[in-house]
Amino acid sequence: MAQEKEKLAVETLALTKVYKGKAAVDHLHMKVREGAIYGFIGRNGAGKSTTLKMLCGLAKPTEGEIRLFGKPAGDTYVSKRLGCLIESTGLYPNMTARQNMVMKAKCMGLADEKSVDRVLDSTGLANAGGKKVRHFSMGMKQRLGIALALLGNPDLLILDEPINGLDPEGTREVRQLLSALCQEGKTLIISSHILGELSKMATHYGIIKEGNLVEQIDRESLEQNCRDYFQIEVDDSKRALPLILEHLHGIGRQICDNAGLAHGAAEQVPDVQAEVMDDGRIRLYGLKEGAWLNQLLIENQIQVYSSGFHHMDLEEYFLKRMEEEHSMDNLEAGENGRRAFQGGKSYV
Repeated sequence: MAQEKEKLAVETLALTKVYKGKAAVDHLHMKVREGAIYGFIGRNGAGKSTTLKMLCGLAKPTEGEIRLFGKPAGDTYVSKRLGCLIESTGLYPNMTARQNMVMKAKCMGLADEKSVDRVLDSTGLANAGGKKVRHFSMGMKQRLGIALALLGNPDLLILDEPINGLDPEGTREVRQLLSALCQEGKTLIISSHILGELSKMATHYGIIKEGNLVEQIDRESLEQNCRDYFQIEVDDSKRALPLILEHLHGIGRQICDNAGLAHGAAEQVPDVQAEVMDDGRIRLYGLKEGAWLNQLLIENQIQVYSSGFHHMDLEEYFLKRMEEEHSMDNLEAGENGRRAFQGGKSYV
């Protein structure tokens, strides 16, 4: 039986936006599955908001194509399946929550005001419908912004920084609301700098850097890539690292058991990878036991400030990917410079 074709809520093909000769978004190929919560992450100025604006029809692409639910983004039917909250909620502070909702519903041609009450209820604002927006907390304003995006019962929600500036309680409320909307079958694209919160609800991720989509990954693959590691902070990583690597390859290595007794061991440690961070911390991936390591360094007069096992979270994974991309950029720049230099040589 042929495998069922993946249903996509959003697909972009070479999507590009150029401002003043510079590509803010550069030939972006994005795929968002129906029913997913797609976490869209990147540094400030990476092109997140510009991409979302193009998906919502608020900015015109310089080139490329956007397809929503398999149809061109300009399709009239498709546009009705889309709800957006980009950058700010655009609320009228002297109007009540319900008045803000009714005004937008009328602009959308929605005559049934009961739909307004249903959305206010689903977003937890039923009891605040008569309260003026200027008296709302930040969390309530964000929920009202999401409620406005939900008018017309869209299948796709695009939300730019929906939890930015919220206190812990407001963040939890919005997170629970977004998770509930996904359970109802809606597709969500969410950009956020608060990666710890995003990781609690996102099912898929897209990482963007300087307008280029670095990676798209689902939650399961991310969890596999976010390996546990043993991290150690010492006074001299340049001395410590060769010593550690030597012993990891079974050369005169000692292991300390849980009782603190040292005994010789000739076993190899497979698949252990070492990484030195910019601040001198050493990370060892695949290491199962770390007590022997502390003793080894202390015996060799290397001071250990801290050590222990850690699990890489979304934020660390994102920063690691950014460092890898930066290293690749530098490598390519060096190679291009070398070629240019060789090409410009003159021989007498």
